[in-house]
Amino acid sequence: MEFFNSALGKNISFVRPAYFIISGLSGIPNIEYYYVFLFFVYIVSLLGNTAVMAVIYLDHNLRTPKYIAVFNLAFVDLFGSSALVPKVLDIFLFDHRYISYSDCLAFLFFCYTCLSMQSFNLVALAYDRLIAIIFPLHYQVKVTHRFMLSLIVSFWVFVVIAVLITVGLLTRLSLCKSVVINSYFCDHGQIYRLSCNDHFPNYVISLLFPVVIFWLPLVFILLSYLYIGCTLAKVATVQQGLKAFKTCIAHLSLVVVYFIPLLIVFTLMEKIHPNARIVNLSLTSIFPPMLNPIIYVLQTQEIKESLKKLLKIRKQSRITLKKITIM
Repeated sequence: MEFFNSALGKNISFVRPAYFIISGLSGIPNIEYYYVFLFFVYIVSLLGNTAVMAVIYLDHNLRTPKYIAVFNLAFVDLFGSSALVPKVLDIFLFDHRYISYSDCLAFLFFCYTCLSMQSFNLVALAYDRLIAIIFPLHYQVKVTHRFMLSLIVSFWVFVVIAVLITVGLLTRLSLCKSVVINSYFCDHGQIYRLSCNDHFPNYVISLLFPVVIFWLPLVFILLSYLYIGCTLAKVATVQQGLKAFKTCIAHLSLVVVYFIPLLIVFTLMEKIHPNARIVNLSLTSIFPPMLNPIIYVLQTQEIKESLKKLLKIRKQSRITLKKITIM
């Protein structure tokens, strides 16, 4: 952190507040019902993602490159929900709005890391579908366990470094305007605007971060499906094309759930009330982790069959145990 702090210069009085006040969801009428909804969403997300991870881990037939990415997505959703929702409920429901400087930066780091990994995980799944449909005969060679693990690890490394730089640049700021953060979590944009020294590097990061984490993955995903559509239109019948796209329904649903709400919020951000913007942004953070496991369980035949098989085995084990107990 000394590198970042040195950018302040020797003659500037450095101000680092002992705490921040998170005020984003305060003053909204009937907000207590929203907290109940948040708790419900978190429980569903917790159970759903844990179930998906358990099914993939227990069923050896699902230990394929594709399901490595699905397992990682479930882990990221579970980790992200656990980092965000309990803290938000603690802040607003139990009125613990004061958060220390270091805890605030840690809160920001975990939230940004999980949000970013959700995006890149969808890129990994898009690449898997692209190779599986366009180069089916080469799929086993091009998309191996080692390749998918390397891709996921490289995304983790990139995201962690990017978020660490973002957090590190905040530590060089002298925050003397206020300690109130008008958001539902420790948002980077809200924090750097509280500074009274040069925050141009933070402003640049605030412009680059959405491009790298949001727009580039979305463009890659859209181009991959455009390529799939154009290729199938040339070489496949309508029935074959529909059959191929059927394997993409789960992934396309995840893309819609993750990107469409963000597109709407970013497009209408300046036109809606600040309270509505904060609530909408919070919904875009908590909805995908809840819906992702539901989508995969309902729309992926392999997971449905695996889940039925595991439940059947558990039921048979209970019956056997009862017979042994009776005897």
